[in-house]
Parts: sequence; C-alpha cells; structure tokens
Amino acid sequence: MGTKALVMDIDGTLTNSGKEITPATGRAIRNILERGHKVVLASGRPAFGMRRYAEELELKRYGGYLLSHNGARVLDYQTGKVMFQKALPLELLPDLYDFAAGNGCGLATHSEDTVISAFAPDEYVSLEARINGMPVRQVENFAEYVDFDIYKCFMTADGEKAAILEKELLRCCGSRASVYRSEAFFLEIVPEGVDKGDSLARLMKSIGIAREDVVCCGDGYNDISMIRYAGTGVAMGNARPPVKEAADYVTAGNDEDGLVQVIERFVQKQD
Repeated sequence: MGTKALVMDIDGTLTNSGKEITPATGRAIRNILERGHKVVLASGRPAFGMRRYAEELELKRYGGYLLSHNGARVLDYQTGKVMFQKALPLELLPDLYDFAAGNGCGLATHSEDTVISAFAPDEYVSLEARINGMPVRQVENFAEYVDFDIYKCFMTADGEKAAILEKELLRCCGSRASVYRSEAFFLEIVPEGVDKGDSLARLMKSIGIAREDVVCCGDGYNDISMIRYAGTGVAMGNARPPVKEAADYVTAGNDEDGLVQVIERFVQKQD
C-alpha cells in the first residue's frame, strides 16, 4: 500500500458552514489515518486556531501536520517539531500601518494565542478572533509593540474595497512580502515567496511522499497554489470559480461531506 497525503484547508473545506467537522467527514479521515496515510491541515489560521481540529482528528495519536499562516509555519503536530518557518520582516510593519490607516482598513497579526489589532477591532478582525478562539488586544503603537516573530499580518475591508486595494497593497509590499485574499474581506500578508503549495512541497520532500501521492482540497484563492502542486487537486463544490478552474476534480460542497467523496475516490480506492 502506498502512503497518500490528504491535505485540507479548514474553513469551507474540512468544516461545514457551522465551522464543525461533520461525523461522516471525521470518520472518513480517522479511517485513513488508521491505515497509515498522512493528513495535513493547511490554513491561513495560526496554529492555535487549528488545534481544535487537530485534536478532534486525533493527529497527536496518529501523526499529522499543521501548515499554518498560509504556509509560513509548518508543524509536526505529534512531536511539536517545527518543519519550516519564515517570518515577516518587521521593518514592513510601519508601511502596513500607514497603508491601513490611510485607506480605513483593519490591521492585525497574531501572537501565540492573541489577535493583536492596530485599531479598534472591526467586524472582520473580531470574526478572525472568534473563529480561532483567541482574544483581541488593541495596541497603541502597532509597529513598536510587535517586536517578536510573526508569520502573517492581515488587513480587513468589505469585499469590494479589498479587491480594489489588493493591487495597491502588492505595490506597497514590493518584494518584501506576498499578498493573498483568503476571503473576500481578508487581505493576508505573508513572507515573500511563501504560499501553501511551496510549503507543502517542502514538507512532502522531508517526509518522503511523492507529489503524485498528494491529494489537496480547498475552496479559497489561497488554496490554488497547493491544488496546482498536488498530484490530485480538488476544489470543493462551494469553491470560488478560479479554484474550480485550477482543480483536477470538483467534489460536493463542505455542507454535503464533499471530503468523504474525495477520500473514497482518491485515497481508499488506492489502498
């Protein structure tokens, strides 16, 4: 039996609209873990916000990996070993602050267990904190306060405004960072050259799984790089059109246990 790696985004992929792993999806994933296949949770979330799902899937028992901050940090969940990490340059923060202030955007990052907000938290920063089970701390001088390694900043605005500002933010960051939209209202700033696909390739090389044995599932713009990298790239039925165009296969939506179909077709049938 060849070992497969099942790689899943969390929000809109692993979880349903209620941010829960359904019983059917949970059973299917634990079944392949018991058979020796590998599971990677790949998300824009920080590791703290992914641990709930890692525990539910028993990754500490079976082994598994957390690819957090869109790939800026990769953790072996069973051992706690950091497989890869790349921090944002802190000298970028004053420019990000000025850009956000000038355009009326939210701006925040994560410490280990807290969302650090440059301004009074808007609805989107509050949503990020709630999803990850983290408190929000507003600080007076964002660029001075953040003097520790961070792996992602994010700006928030309504979808129409975020789409307009994305190209301007790319110019602001230049070669110092990469910018992605994970949701319509989230502009995510990660270290230059970092994306889910690149970090996943590094991880697979280190654990000895060939690209053709990797099955990647996602629904958002930031999932496209890993879907293109995978031997089998899968878009959820609820995915945005560009994600579906990049995929080899489109499964059912996250509220219809789309991952179960993927596991049955591309992992279990290969046992």
